[in-house]
Amino acid sequence: MVRALILAGGFGKRLQPLTLDRPKPLIEVGGKPILQWQIEWLSRQGIKDIVLAVGYLRTKVFEVMGDGSRFGVRLFYSVEEEPLGTGGAIKNAMKFLEDEVFIVLNGDIITNLSIKPLIEQLSSNVISTIALVPMRSPYGIVHVDREGFITEFREKPLLDYLINAGVYAFTKDIFKYLPDKGDIEVTAFPKLASERRIRGVIYRDVYWKSVDTVKDVEEVEKVISEVYA
Repeated sequence: MVRALILAGGFGKRLQPLTLDRPKPLIEVGGKPILQWQIEWLSRQGIKDIVLAVGYLRTKVFEVMGDGSRFGVRLFYSVEEEPLGTGGAIKNAMKFLEDEVFIVLNGDIITNLSIKPLIEQLSSNVISTIALVPMRSPYGIVHVDREGFITEFREKPLLDYLINAGVYAFTKDIFKYLPDKGDIEVTAFPKLASERRIRGVIYRDVYWKSVDTVKDVEEVEKVISEVYA
């Protein structure tokens, strides 16, 4: 199976004070660090070699995650001496990603989506695929009729927009497009889109949540046992 790279070097400023003494991917949700949930999710899909791109408080990651053996995987570490952005972080980890195809994911997401469709959509021309999920409204939605009477309340429904889920599949040709420093979303992806070398894979019946705030931690904790049941 392919290797995966988890981008685990962020500061997590919006999660302070939880991130004052640990990097964001080590925040515990339902009794486990986000990184452990991600590693176990990848392992269940056959991915046993996982690279962690680390920066902020990286020694904490070394201490908590170790070599991966207690999770049944092998962990490798790509160290950033300074923040490189998502694109720079992937390029910095190139020596660990020598296979034709590899997976990349942000270190702050909880999901149960399947990796396989992302890999299947790659080809000699398509060198990148992105998991897309429907956007969930952060607020409840209120419907009114023409006379102003309320007809329906909908609590945080899924909207008719697709968002980047932060899970990608790449062929090794992606390295030609990556910056030394900068975010892939504003550097490589627009270039690939203009060349029609990137595709989106839509997931509708999956769980997906980016853990960005303390409120997100609380929301995920309520459902995480069901997500990975």
